[in-house]
Amino acid sequence: MQTKIENRAVRRSLFTRRAAPTICLCTIALLLVRVDTLRAQVKAQSSDTEAGAPEKPADLERRVEALEAEVAELKRLLTANATSSTPTANAAVSSASANGSPAGSLGNNSGAAPAVTNATVTSNASSSQANPDSSVPIPLDQKGLNFLRDTTINLALDGYYDYNFNAPVGRVNLLRAYDVLSNNFSLNQADVIFDREPDVSDGRRFGARLDLQYGQATDTLQGNPANEPRPAIYQNIFQAYGTYVAAVGNGLTIDFGKWSSSLGIEGNYTKDQMNYSRAYFFDFLPFYHMGVRVAYPVNDSFTLNYWIVNGTNQAEATNGFKDELFGFTAKPKKSVTWVVNYYLGQEHPDRVVSAATNPIPVQPGLTFTAITPAPNGLLHIFDSYVSWQATPKWSFALEGDYVIQRLWRNQALGESSAPSHVDGTAGYARYEFSKHFAAAARAEYLSDRGGMFSGLTQALKETTGTFDYKLSEGFLMRYEWRRDFSNQPSFLSSTQGLLSKEQSTATLGLIWWWGGKEGAW
Repeated sequence: MQTKIENRAVRRSLFTRRAAPTICLCTIALLLVRVDTLRAQVKAQSSDTEAGAPEKPADLERRVEALEAEVAELKRLLTANATSSTPTANAAVSSASANGSPAGSLGNNSGAAPAVTNATVTSNASSSQANPDSSVPIPLDQKGLNFLRDTTINLALDGYYDYNFNAPVGRVNLLRAYDVLSNNFSLNQADVIFDREPDVSDGRRFGARLDLQYGQATDTLQGNPANEPRPAIYQNIFQAYGTYVAAVGNGLTIDFGKWSSSLGIEGNYTKDQMNYSRAYFFDFLPFYHMGVRVAYPVNDSFTLNYWIVNGTNQAEATNGFKDELFGFTAKPKKSVTWVVNYYLGQEHPDRVVSAATNPIPVQPGLTFTAITPAPNGLLHIFDSYVSWQATPKWSFALEGDYVIQRLWRNQALGESSAPSHVDGTAGYARYEFSKHFAAAARAEYLSDRGGMFSGLTQALKETTGTFDYKLSEGFLMRYEWRRDFSNQPSFLSSTQGLLSKEQSTATLGLIWWWGGKEGAW
C-alpha cells in the first residue's frame, strides 16, 4: 500500500511537471494575442490623435508594457521548469525500475518499492546538465509561439432586421443578395477566418486562408445544383486556398483553391462595405471561383492578374471548359485604386446528375448523363471599378460592367446564338463625421436585356442611404433606407400574384468582428 501511495505521488508530480509547460505556452499565446490587439489599438488611437481626436494612447501603451513584462516572466518560468523537469522524470523511472514494473505501471510485483532518494535525483540532474539539449525543448516551443503570432483567428457576426413597406407575400425581398427577409430578425452570416499570410522578408514564402461561413448568406453565395453538381459539400467553406510567393522578379504570388471573386467592387464582409445591402451587380456577378490565380507586381503601382478556374460559382466544374481572367490593378496615386478585369468563360453544363446504375461504387452525386449536343456559347465579362480616398473624411467609388452571353457560339438549326446582355453602373460616396459616425449613399442602374440577371428584360434602378454608428472597434450599427424600382413589375406586393414596379425597405444591421487581422477582410 505504501508503494502504491508513493507511485501515485510520483505520477502526480510528473503530471504537474509535464502540464506546466503546456499551461505556460497557452498563457503566453493568449498574452501575445492580447499584446498584438493592444498594439493595434495604440496605432489606431495614435492616428486619431494626429487627426485631432481627444483620446490619448498613453494608457494603452502602459498596458502593453505590463503585458510584455508578464510574457517575459512566463518565458523565464517556462525555461526554469523545463530545465528541472527531466531530473524529476528520471527519478520516477528509477523508482519504477527498482520496483520491477514499467514506469507508470499501477501494479506492485514485489512487496515494497524503494522510495525516490536524493542520490537518484542528484545523479540524474548531473546527467541532465551534461546533455542540456534533451531537457530544454525551447526551440520547439518558440516555433509554436511564432506560428501563433503570425496566424490570425478572426470571427464575425452579421445580423439584421428589415421591413419592406410593400408588406410582400411571404415577407420576401426580391432581387436582394443578403437582406432577403422582411419583418424578421435574421442571421445573415457568422464567420470564422484563419489567415496566415506569406512574409518573404521573414523567409516564409507560403501562406493559407480558410473562411468558414454559416447563416442565410450561404444560400446566396454557395452555388446550387443547376450550377455545380454537389454544392452541399462546399456549403460552409466560403474560401479555402493556399498561397506561395515564387522568387520571380518582384515576387509572383500563386494561389490555389477556392476564393472570393474580385469581379465587382463589393465584397462579402459587411464591415468593409459602404452600405448594408448589396448592389444588383454584387448579386449578379460571380461570388467565388475554384482554381489557380497568379498576381505579379510590375512595380509598386501596377499589378498584373491572371486566373484559370472551373467556372463562375463552381467548386466542381459543370463542363470541361476552363474559364480565364486577365486583369490589372493600378494605383496611380496612393489615394486611388483602379481595377480592370476581362473574364472569358463557358457556363453551360455538358452533363446532368442521374440515378446510379453502375455497380462500381462511387461517391454520391457522381453519376451523370451526358448532354448531347451540349451548348457551347461563351460568357464575356468586362468589369472595371475605381475607388478614391479624396480626403481623410470623403471617399468615392465608381463601377461599370458589361456582360454578354450566348447559348450557342454559332447559329444553326435549333441552336440560337442570340446574345443576352447586362450592363450598367453604380456610384458610391461616403463621409466620415468622426470615428464613430459616418453616412454613405449608393445609386445604381442595371439594364437586363434577355433576362440574364432577373429573368425579365427590364431596366432596374436603386438608391440607398446608409448611416453608421460604430460604438467601438468591432461593433457597428448600420441604419439603411433603400428604394428599388423598375420599368417592369418585378417586386412582391401584399396581394398574391400581383407584382409591383417598386419596393422600399428600412434595415437595421448589427455587425460584430474581432481578431488579429487588420484592414479589409
